[in-house]
Amino acid sequence: MSISIKGLNKVYPNGNHALKDINLEIPTGMFGLLGPNGAGKSTLMRILVALMEPSSGEVNIFGHDLLKERQEIRSLLGYLPQDFRFFAKYKTYEFLDYAARLSGMNNRRKRKEAVDAMLESVGLFDVRERYANKLSGGMKRRLGIAQALIHNPKVIIVDEPTTGLDPEERIRFRNLLTAVSEQDVTIILSTHIVGDISSSCKCMALMNKGEVAYYGSPEDMLKQAEGKVWRIQINGDQLHDVDKKYPVISTIPSGTGWEVQVVADEIKGYDAEPFPPNLEHAYVYYMESKLNRWTND
Repeated sequence: MSISIKGLNKVYPNGNHALKDINLEIPTGMFGLLGPNGAGKSTLMRILVALMEPSSGEVNIFGHDLLKERQEIRSLLGYLPQDFRFFAKYKTYEFLDYAARLSGMNNRRKRKEAVDAMLESVGLFDVRERYANKLSGGMKRRLGIAQALIHNPKVIIVDEPTTGLDPEERIRFRNLLTAVSEQDVTIILSTHIVGDISSSCKCMALMNKGEVAYYGSPEDMLKQAEGKVWRIQINGDQLHDVDKKYPVISTIPSGTGWEVQVVADEIKGYDAEPFPPNLEHAYVYYMESKLNRWTND
């Protein structure tokens, strides 16, 4: 395993227990960290990149103890935080050159070659003269991952990278991460968007209220929802009642009524038929049946 986490806890001064006895073994390749907002994902990410100290526990990254070898670990890491910002005065290539210098690339010629190659690989070479803060949202995320990759790290951590992107840019960004993950590196993808996990990760963890609620493959999580997803045909007057009784995944107009997808162990009082689950269904079912997180307003 590239990363081993044992008994990790984080308690803030206000008493908030953000992480509770986290135990994870993270392999090389793409690893998904899924969970609702406030689950503790960002706290865990900040600890892994040595920006925050844990209250207790152990973290080992490629043989290095996080608490004792922070500088060595930082040299192994690339990080794209959720709130990544760009300096307004830098053009796109200048920003990436600055990031390369910070990572220790001191040879000017080799640094320029590396910057040009990286801009090409993330599809930004044609806009290299544009000021970084004037790029589109998707381009900014790609430049963010470029600065995380420029020094060839062994571990890349990205926090909520596709939030706010349109579907085309989201797919492009995921494909970029998948291609990088095939180069014998570890990528930790922290997100609350289920589609980011299902399309790219072979191993994942689900966090809830600071704890690891599930660890395994997306396929195994999906199996837990088999026979638990239902399609119901209802009229408009029944929609509110169904929403009160079951977690509703989707509602589609159908003639004079609605076609509704819900997750539940069984359906009573409605004409329902089983429906093949996807990972989004499995996530909602797990949060409802295992963690009792689902509530109706």
